[in-house]
Amino acid sequence: MKKEVKNNILIVEDEIKVATFIKKGLETQNFAPEIAYTAKEALESFSKNEYAIIILDIGLPDMSGLDVCKQIREQNSKVPILMLTAMGTVADKLSGFEVGTDDYLVKPFDFMELLVRVNALIKRAGTDCKEEELIVVGDLELDLKEKVARRAGNSIALTAKEYVLLEYLMQNNGRVVSKVDIAESVWDINFDTGTNFVEVYINYLRKKVDKNYPEKLIHTMIGMGYMMKVK
Repeated sequence: MKKEVKNNILIVEDEIKVATFIKKGLETQNFAPEIAYTAKEALESFSKNEYAIIILDIGLPDMSGLDVCKQIREQNSKVPILMLTAMGTVADKLSGFEVGTDDYLVKPFDFMELLVRVNALIKRAGTDCKEEELIVVGDLELDLKEKVARRAGNSIALTAKEYVLLEYLMQNNGRVVSKVDIAESVWDINFDTGTNFVEVYINYLRKKVDKNYPEKLIHTMIGMGYMMKVK
């Protein structure tokens, strides 16, 4: 049985100085951090324990942090994952979000920025959605407690970012949201008009949410953005 520790944090980082820096800082905040210096160590620790959050370096000696993230997500784990990387381009971030990363932090970083992101991810993951456990648009429903989407009773497999994007669109049901709104709210990054990642993810969602159903829920509002609505 996995050992559950409320404030347990797994730090996956092969640079000893960086890992120690993070560990000592978190200990001052009453967390119980432990370090894994390789992907193998990280996956073994994850199989034995439960964590409030995983801080995961993208450049590990034996496996990419992206592959580690993917393996954790394949176990249907909802544990928040904060990716550390020396690369901060939009393309790099999208690669991480695609495999299930919840947030990104580019090296070098200030510990207080790391702490803010850690606390925000833990709070979001532990939010008890008592007031609203379901968002419903037509025959599409999003279970905020189980983090599952269903249409006409059929479950829809979503990546972490697809889920957040769908939640954002459904929360804004009947309202036009621009690409800028989506980029800032879903990815927490400034929208670059030279990129098309918003369109890419909208298309991902359409294939999963609308493709096999006669009534389309995700609509393009030309020149303005997108809208989730029932016609």
